[in-house]
Parts: sequence; structure tokens; C-alpha cells
Amino acid sequence: MHISFLLHNAYGIGGTIRTTFTLARTLAEQHDVEIVSVFRHREVPAFGAPDGVTLRHLVDTRKKSATYDGDDPEHARPATVFPRGDSRHKQYSKLTDARIAAHLQGLEADVVVGTRPGLNVHISRQTRRGPVRVGQEHLTLDNHGYRLRREIAHRYTLLDALTTVTRADAADYRSRMKLPGVRIEAIPNAVPEPACPPAGGDLKWVVAAGRLHRVKRYDLLVRAFAQVSAVRPDWRLRIYGGADASGDEQTTLRALIDQLDLHNHVFLMGSATPLEAEWPKGSIAAVTSDRESFGMTIVEAMRGGLPVVATDCPHGPAEIIEDGTDGRLVPKGDTDAIAAALLQLIEDDGLRHRMGRAALSASERFDPARIAERHERLYTELIAQGARRRGHGPVRTALHRTRGTVLDGAYALRYKAADVLRKGKAA
Repeated sequence: MHISFLLHNAYGIGGTIRTTFTLARTLAEQHDVEIVSVFRHREVPAFGAPDGVTLRHLVDTRKKSATYDGDDPEHARPATVFPRGDSRHKQYSKLTDARIAAHLQGLEADVVVGTRPGLNVHISRQTRRGPVRVGQEHLTLDNHGYRLRREIAHRYTLLDALTTVTRADAADYRSRMKLPGVRIEAIPNAVPEPACPPAGGDLKWVVAAGRLHRVKRYDLLVRAFAQVSAVRPDWRLRIYGGADASGDEQTTLRALIDQLDLHNHVFLMGSATPLEAEWPKGSIAAVTSDRESFGMTIVEAMRGGLPVVATDCPHGPAEIIEDGTDGRLVPKGDTDAIAAALLQLIEDDGLRHRMGRAALSASERFDPARIAERHERLYTELIAQGARRRGHGPVRTALHRTRGTVLDGAYALRYKAADVLRKGKAA
């Protein structure tokens, strides 16, 4: 099977890049796999090129490169295919429209896979007849604004399948987007087995990791740990993660740590690469987010042998953690509940060790081989079914594209009317 992934920028840093590399590398053990990066801004990928995978790009933004595309006049003209609702729209242009179209029209593959909404739209509109078209969603439907939801409600209808990383999000797409004939499957992200041994559960450290952003609610964790340290001053907390562009959250957290006199108990560690080596240095992991698209750090901690105390926020945590068996789920935003769950595991060595072993065992279901097998099964079944859009033909496709301008206006009116109604009720 020849599988082609379309990725925004394989040379950057981010969860989607990492999970795509992991999946592609594993599939490449049995299949012919390529990753086509729309952009290339550095010589080598930050994560290293995945073994056995062909990697190529469409637009070169390396200023010293002989193939630099930044001076192309089309690069300065806004994209019309890549949807405006996608947060990356400003990086796309008439040049990317043309390069992606040429790539998809000439693609000799059995399966083409998009990895973000804007690229899924490209795949649905521009892929030649033949390859199976699969879109991946790495964020939840609720993460998308009305403009993007309007676009994908129409454009995703030409996909053969859409995969989400949680069952909850798959249910949202089935019930709210009305995509007749599109197969919607929930397949979680893959997390490789760490190279280092799992945690022993005896080190007196709680570990948290993720970008320093308000949605992660590290302020709750710090306040909860003030309660923990009052009872067990021998335990400490490490928070790994780089500051966002503004650095405001890092400043806020440092001020909170000082205010609560926790400078000897809570440590902002900055970014760590690889992070997998840091989990076994602790005995408990904590995730206190208000919102998660999946919960990659939860799985990473479990793969390191740590039980996880996590807020039961929508999507993700409840599909990963079995409360009371391999971790604890606590109400979102509840500082006291976070502190109580941490103290339960701190005070009971036997419980902490049992949950750590259970977490390590349960996390095996996210092993790349198992996750790749689920994707492979989906692709194989779609190919065997003959890929329904092979029957679209040029006439149906032309009608679909013409109808798009009318439907875009209709969707805009519908969502704007819904927004007005919602605001009226709120008032």
C-alpha cells in the first residue's frame, strides 16, 4: 500500500508533527509511506526524519536555498482554497494553492491523508480520482470557529473517512456535522515505549508537563500543591514546558509560587527534550487542564509508569484513565479535589505502586504498532469498498464545486443567525 501524508510543516515542532512521524514510521515497516510537507524552513526536521519514510516539500522558505520560493509573486497573494477559518491561513497563498493542487492531481498513491482542517479541505477538493481520501482531526470540533465549521461541513463531504483522536469528538462530528457517507472513526494518537526504565514509584516528586498556557491551569496545580506541601513538605513538584510567545503565564506562575512561599517546593523546569526521560524521575503525574484535545502527556506519563491525577475535562482524560485503577479523575477547576487526589497517592505507597503498574500496563494500547494497525485496517477496508468518491465523476464534482459558493453563503447565514440567537438568550 502506498500512503501519502500531507503535513503543514514537517520541519517544525508540535504534537501533530510528532504523532504523524510516529504513525508514518510504523506504517513504513509494512508499506510505502511518504510525508509531503507544504513548507520547509530548515535543513533537517527538528524531530529527525522518520526511518523508512520518504520526506519531501512543496514550498521552500529557506532564504539561503537555491529553491527559495519567498520571492514568487504568488506567495504574496492570499490563498483561496485553504480555508480562512483555519488558524494557519495567513501562511498560505496562491502559490500553496497551486503547488498543493499539482501535487494532489499527480499523486500516485492508494491513500492520501490530511493532518489539519485546511489540508483536509485541499484533499477533498483537489485530489485526483483514485486515492482514498482521509482527513485527520487533531483538535476537537469545539476548537473550530464558526467560519471553519461552515467550510468543513461542506468540504468534508468529499472525504472517504475522517479520524478523530477521541470517541467523544467522533460522536460530535457524527451528530453535529452531518457528513453523509463519510466514515468517522476514533483512533487515538500513538505513543512509543520510552527508552528508559519506568518509574519505581518511590521518588517524592509530582511531575507535570505541557506548554505554559492558561488552558493548562497550572495555577490550580500550584495552589493545590500548597495544600499538599502543608501536609507532606517532603514532596515537590516539577512543571516542564516552555513559555508561550508572550511569557505572561510563566511570569504569573512565578509570582504565584512566590506568593504562596513555594519556591522550595514548586519548580518551573522549562522545556526538556526528550521529555520521556523526565517522567520516571517522579512518582505521580498531574494534568489540570480546562480542555484537552486528547491528552498526550497523560499517555506519556502512563507509559513511564506513573499514575496520573487529571481533571475530567471534556474529551481525552476519561477515555485514557480508569478512575481509581490507573489514575484519578477529578472535577475540572476544583483545587481541593486535585490536592486530595494527590495526597491520597502520596500517603498510600501501596496504592501508588499498584496504580503505577496498572498505568504502565494500560498504556500499551497506545503502542504505535497497535495504533498503526487500526489505521491500516481502515485504509484497507476503504480501498476494498472501492472508495465511494470514485463514482463522483467530473460532472458531480463540478456541480459540487459550483454549489459551494451558494452553500458557503447559506452556511454563513445559518451560523450568524445562530450566534445572534445565542447572544439574545444570553442577554
